Amino acid sequence: MTSTGQDSTTPKERRSRHNPHSPTHDSSITSKRGVKKGAILRSSPNLAEVKKKGRMKKLSQTAEQDLIMGLQGLDLNLEARALSGTGLVFDEQLNEFHCLWDDSFPEGPERLHAIKEQLIQEGLLDRCVSFQARFAEKEELMLVHSLEYIDLMETTQYMNEGELHVLADTYDSVYLHPNSYTCACLASGSVLRLVDAVLGAEIRNGMAIVRPPGHHAQHSLMDGYCMFNHVAVAARYAQQKHDIQRVLIVDWDVHHGQGIQFAFDQDPSVLYFSIHRYEQGRFWPHLKASNWSTTGLGQGQGYTINVPWNQFQPQLVLVAAGFDALQGDPKGEMAATPAGFAQLTHLLMGLAEGKLILSLEGGYNLRSLAEGVSASLHTLLGDPCPTLECPGAPCPSAQVSLSCALEALEPFWESLVRSVETLEEKDTMEKDDVEEKEEEGLPQSPELSIPIWPVLQARTGLVYDQRMMDHYNLWDNYHPEMPQRIHCIMHHLDELGLAKRCHALPARPATDAELLTCHSAEHLERLRATEKMKTRELRREGANYDSIYICSSTFSCAQLAAGAVCRLVEAVLAGEVLNGIAVVRPPGHHAEPDAACGFCFFNSVAVAARHAQAISAHALRILIVDWDIHHGNGTQHIFEEDPSVLYISLHRYDHGTFFPVGNEGASTRVGKAVGTGFTVNVAWNGPRMGDADYLAAWHRLVLPIAYEFNPELVLVSAGFDAARGDPLGGCQVSPEGYAHLTHLLMGLANGHIILILEGGYNLTSISESMAACTRSLLGDPLPLLTRLRPPLSGAQASITETIQVHRRYWRSLRVMKRKNKEGLSSSKLITKKPSQPASSGSACMTTTVEGNILEAGMGQAASEASVKESTPDQTESETAPVELTQGQSSDTATQGAALDQTISEGATGGAELIQNPPASCIENRIPPALPVQGATVQTSPSKLTGNLRVLDLDSTTQEPPEEEGLLGEAAGGQDMNESVPVQVFGDHADTDQVYCGRYISAHMLQHHEGSGHPLVLSYADLSAWCYHCQAYVHHKDLLAVKNIAHQNKFGEDIPHSD
Repeated sequence: MTSTGQDSTTPKERRSRHNPHSPTHDSSITSKRGVKKGAILRSSPNLAEVKKKGRMKKLSQTAEQDLIMGLQGLDLNLEARALSGTGLVFDEQLNEFHCLWDDSFPEGPERLHAIKEQLIQEGLLDRCVSFQARFAEKEELMLVHSLEYIDLMETTQYMNEGELHVLADTYDSVYLHPNSYTCACLASGSVLRLVDAVLGAEIRNGMAIVRPPGHHAQHSLMDGYCMFNHVAVAARYAQQKHDIQRVLIVDWDVHHGQGIQFAFDQDPSVLYFSIHRYEQGRFWPHLKASNWSTTGLGQGQGYTINVPWNQFQPQLVLVAAGFDALQGDPKGEMAATPAGFAQLTHLLMGLAEGKLILSLEGGYNLRSLAEGVSASLHTLLGDPCPTLECPGAPCPSAQVSLSCALEALEPFWESLVRSVETLEEKDTMEKDDVEEKEEEGLPQSPELSIPIWPVLQARTGLVYDQRMMDHYNLWDNYHPEMPQRIHCIMHHLDELGLAKRCHALPARPATDAELLTCHSAEHLERLRATEKMKTRELRREGANYDSIYICSSTFSCAQLAAGAVCRLVEAVLAGEVLNGIAVVRPPGHHAEPDAACGFCFFNSVAVAARHAQAISAHALRILIVDWDIHHGNGTQHIFEEDPSVLYISLHRYDHGTFFPVGNEGASTRVGKAVGTGFTVNVAWNGPRMGDADYLAAWHRLVLPIAYEFNPELVLVSAGFDAARGDPLGGCQVSPEGYAHLTHLLMGLANGHIILILEGGYNLTSISESMAACTRSLLGDPLPLLTRLRPPLSGAQASITETIQVHRRYWRSLRVMKRKNKEGLSSSKLITKKPSQPASSGSACMTTTVEGNILEAGMGQAASEASVKESTPDQTESETAPVELTQGQSSDTATQGAALDQTISEGATGGAELIQNPPASCIENRIPPALPVQGATVQTSPSKLTGNLRVLDLDSTTQEPPEEEGLLGEAAGGQDMNESVPVQVFGDHADTDQVYCGRYISAHMLQHHEGSGHPLVLSYADLSAWCYHCQAYVHHKDLLAVKNIAHQNKFGEDIPHSD
C-alpha cells in the first residue's frame, strides 16, 4: 500500500500537485497484498518501475471505462420518476353480507370494522392514496374460474335462505348470502384496480382490504369462506393486460391457499410461496398437497414452495395477506406478531422494484387482525420496521419444515444448492437441550405485542466535511486512497438530487475521551505528534506501519472522520434522523487499538459503537457489518471479547494471502472469552464474488444471525472495493446489489442503520454504489437486479464453512439438510400384520358399476386437489386391499351421519364399520404408484347437491380385481402414502406399527374399530369424510376406477385425469 518510489520535487511543488481540490485522478492498482510493516523504501524509482506504473494507470483507465459503459445502460437517475404513494381500497359495500343462519361465524363484517377503526386511530387512511373499488367482469373471473361455476354463483343473488343453506352445505366451510356474489366480484375487482395502479405507475404499492377472502377458491369450487380467488385472478390479469412475465405470490395466511397452488402448479411464470400450518395433514384443509414435498407439476415443477426470490426475479408481487397466524387468533393458534408481518412486508418490498400488492385473506381475532393490517400498511408507507421482541431462533418444528422444503426445492433452484451440512453429535446434544427449554418456554397466553411507530423529523442524515480531503499522499500521485474519493461521492449525490433530500449534519472532531475507548493513549499521542513533523519525518513514521502514508493533516482528518460518525450516531439515537451515511476518510476498520494499518488511523466504526453505548448508558446491542473487501482486523480485535457487539465481516481471504494477510480473517476466528461466537467471518477464497454470492450470504447467514442477535443499532463498514471495476478487490458487486444489501439490513434495529465509508478505489464505482445505498435509506424503490447467476461454488463453500463453525453459537443456523430425520430417503416401509384371523363374515371391498369406491375422503364437494402430488423416491410396496365387515346396525350408522349438520335434505348419512382384512387380501400385491401429473377431480357445479348414500356391505367375501381392489390412506384430499404400508420416519422407523393418515394409532382398515369414528361416503362427488378426524381420506391408486365411476355417473372423464 505504500509507494515504492520517491518524488524529487520540492515539498511546495508536491503540495501544489496534490491539491485536494484539483481535478480527479484515476486510482492505481497498487495492492494491499504482500506489503508488510517496516518496508524499506528505495531512494528513487528505476525505469522498470516507472513503466510498470504507467501500465497500471492504463489498465485502471480501461477498467473504469468499461464500468462507465456498463453503467450507461442503466437508468440510475430515478429522482424524476421515483414512485411514491401507497394505494388503499376499502369499500363499505363489502360489509353487506354475513351468515344468515350462524351469527357466530368467524368471517363477518366486524373484521373490516375493526380494521377501519385501527387505521383511523393511527392516521393511516389519510396517508394512503384511496382508490374506488370496482366489480370484476365475468371475463376477468374466467381467467381462473369456469363460466359454469361463475353462473352458478350469480344465481345465489336470487335464492332464499333455505336454498342458500342447501347449496352452501355442498361445500366445505362456506356460507352464502344474497350479496355474497356481488361482494366477491367487488373484492376481486378491488385487487385488479390496484394492479392497474401499480403497473401503471400511479403508485408504488398497495393494499386491498376486502372480504370475502379468496385464496381457497378453486376453478369450480367454493372452499374455506372463499368464492373467487382474488390473487390468482390478479396474477392472470397482470400477465394478460400488462404483459407481466413473472409473478411472485406469497401466501402467509395460516391456512394453505390450495386454490392458488392448483391454479398455477403447472405454470413456471408464477412462483407460489406459501407459509402455513400443516401438522402432517391434520390442519385444515387437510391436503397432502400442502406439504413441503409438493413442488408443482410438469413445467411448473419447482415453482410451488410450501413452507429464493432473487433467482426468480418477479415483476409483480402479490400477497395473500391472511392474519390468522397472529397471537390470539382462534383459528391459527400461532404466535406471530404484527411486527413480524411488518418485517415480511419489508423483505418483499425489495422485489419487483417495490411493485407489491397485499390482498386481505383470513384473520379472525379482531384486535390482532387490525394490528396486523396496520403494521403491514405502515411498512408499505415507508415507516421503519418495529423491532421483534425476543425473536430468537425458529422453533424445532419450523426448522424441520424449512429443512424439508429446502431439500425438496434444491433440484429446481440453483441458488439453493449447497454442500451437505451435518450436525456433529455434540451440536445435536446441545440443540436437543435448547429445544427442550424452548418447548417449556412457549407463550401460554395470547398477549399481543403492539408495535411503536416513531415520529421522525427527517429520514436520512448525511455527514460530510471537505476538510477531510486535506489528508493526502505526498509521495505517490496515484495512491488509491486519494482525497477525490469523498469529493466524487458528494458530487454524485448532489447531481442526483439525493444530498438535498438528506438532513445535513455538521461534522466535529472526536474527543480524546471518545478515541480512548478504542485506542491506547500512546497511539493517540504518537499520531498527534505527526502534526508538527517535517516531510522526511512523516515519511519515516509512515514506514513504521503497514500500508500507511502520513501528512501533517492526517491526525486532524482522522479525528474529524471518527467524530463525524459519532455525531451521526447521536442524531440517530436521539430520533433526529432514522438512518444515515457518513462520507468520511481516512477509513478506519484496519486501525488497531495501538497501531495504524491499511490506510486507517482511528477506527471510526468502533469509536462510534462505544460512543453509542456511552450515551445510551447501557451495553447497547450493536451489529457491525463489514462488507469491505478487506477484513476489518482492527474492528475484530477491539470487540472480540465483547458479546454486546456482533461483528460480521465478508471479505477476500484467499487462504490467508489477501491483505491484511494471516489467519485473523479465517472463519474459525469466532471471538474470545464471553465474546465467543460474536465474531463471524465469511472468508472468500478467490475473486469474482458478485451480487448472487453476497445475497446468498445475507439470506443463509447474515440475516438469521442478525435477527437472533436483535440489535438496537446497525453500523455498516461500507467499503466499496468489492464493487465491479475496483482495482484492488477483483469482485463484481453492482450498485444495485449494494442497494439490496442495505435494504435487507434496514429491517433490523427499528431501522436505525448507519453506513460509514471505508474502502473503495474506483471513483465511479464508489459514487454509484453509495448513491444506490442512499436511495435505499431514503426509502426509494429498489432497482431490479440483473439476471442473477447462481452463487459460485467457492462462495457456497465459504458460507457453508462459516455456518458449520457458528451453528453451535446460533440456533438460527441449524436449518440444514437432515439425514435420517424426516426425509423420504430415510423412510422405512412397514406392513401391518393382521391382529386376528379372518372371520367368515368379512369381505374384500369391490368397485361396483355405480362407482361404490370407498375412497376414504370427504362427503362434500370434491377438492380439486384430491390426486395432486409429486413425491420423490417412490418405492414399490406390498399392500392390503380393503375389507369391510357388517357389524353395526343402520341406526348406529345413521347416528354417525347425524354428526354433520351440513348434509342436504335429500342426503342420507351412513357410516360403515371397518374390520381387519383376511390374510388372502393382505397377500395381494400391487405395482408401485406413479405420480399423477395434473390430475384433479372436479364435480360439475350443477350436480353438487347430489345425495349421500349409505354404503351397504355384502356379507359374502368377494375377490377384487387386482387393479380395482385398492385402498390407501391419507388425510386431506390426498394419499399420505403410495400404498397401504405406511412410511414412518425418525423415531417411528424402528417399530412395526402403522399409523393412519390422520396420525391416530390404527390403520385405516381398522379405523372404526380402533377409534369408533364413523365414515360417510358421498356418491355426489365420490369422496368420504371422517367426522371426528375432520379429514378427507383419499388414495391416488383409486384414480382409474374412480374415473370409471365418474363416467358412469356423469358421462365424462374426471377433469384433468390424464
